[in-house]
Amino acid sequence: MDADESREHVVPGTDEELEGADVRGYDFRGEFDFGALLDSYATTGFQATHLAEAVEIAERMRADDATIYLTLTSNVISSGLREVVAALVREGHVDVIITTSGSITEDVIKTAKPFKMGEWAADEAALRERGINRLGNIYVPSDRYVWLEEYLYDFFEDFFAEESIRTPTAFARELGETLDDEDSVLKQAADNDVPVYCPALTDAEVGNFLYYYRNRADVDDVGIEIVADYERLIEEGMLQETTGLIAVGAGVPKHHAIMTNLFRGGADYAIYIQTGMEGDGSLSGAPPNEAVSWGKIKADDETNYTEIQAEATLVFPLLVAGAFF
Repeated sequence: MDADESREHVVPGTDEELEGADVRGYDFRGEFDFGALLDSYATTGFQATHLAEAVEIAERMRADDATIYLTLTSNVISSGLREVVAALVREGHVDVIITTSGSITEDVIKTAKPFKMGEWAADEAALRERGINRLGNIYVPSDRYVWLEEYLYDFFEDFFAEESIRTPTAFARELGETLDDEDSVLKQAADNDVPVYCPALTDAEVGNFLYYYRNRADVDDVGIEIVADYERLIEEGMLQETTGLIAVGAGVPKHHAIMTNLFRGGADYAIYIQTGMEGDGSLSGAPPNEAVSWGKIKADDETNYTEIQAEATLVFPLLVAGAFF
């Protein structure tokens, strides 16, 4: 084989003209336009294009007056995304929240005592000696949990006074009513009648302090009942003409939303923001098209779901800014 023959392998020719937009990023010449920057993501490629797709899907949710489910893991509230979520609830852009127990714990703490910026690289044993808990590059001193324990003990007394078995949604609503912080997700949800579902309410300090409360107060009959909330989530979902999901992170909150939408034939729209890997077959890494196979998200001729494979603090504020504000 001579050089001319090998060239066909190195530089294969084609006469085909591809359809589709040209790949092109934002033009920084002239006055900066944030909206135009987000629009340019559509032709930037990679995850930027998925973000632009998510903005477009969220706008369609709003245009269709969809009931919007926002699901989030507790690290969202640990971070500065707490204020973003509170703004969505305050402005009426979210109808249902599904989250984890850590979100409730940390939202309450932040109403009185802030978290602090720290370092990823830290001497963990030294932090333990100082009474500092690390969440990535965020530090949470242990005194926050000492304060929370006393706050919750006072709350438990009132919460269980007339009914010994309560639901997580009642817990979140009544706890939110006690808070005085406009950036509190629980307060905004209580003020704006947005239910907060937490199917694993005991899986954080709330569970620890419920355990201690039952033992300290000798009230073995108090408890949390989750099936009533599950029934409510299913039955109210079936009444909705259109539903849309925005899943920030994965795990139980994401699956609770898509699983209960299965009863109505699937969600009409879905946006995932997550970093989980699909390769291990886990729920946390499962993309939205897998949920289509289960009937948890509807199949549609027009794109009605997308997944942004990115860390939420980077992209969730951009999605919210582009689609809701």
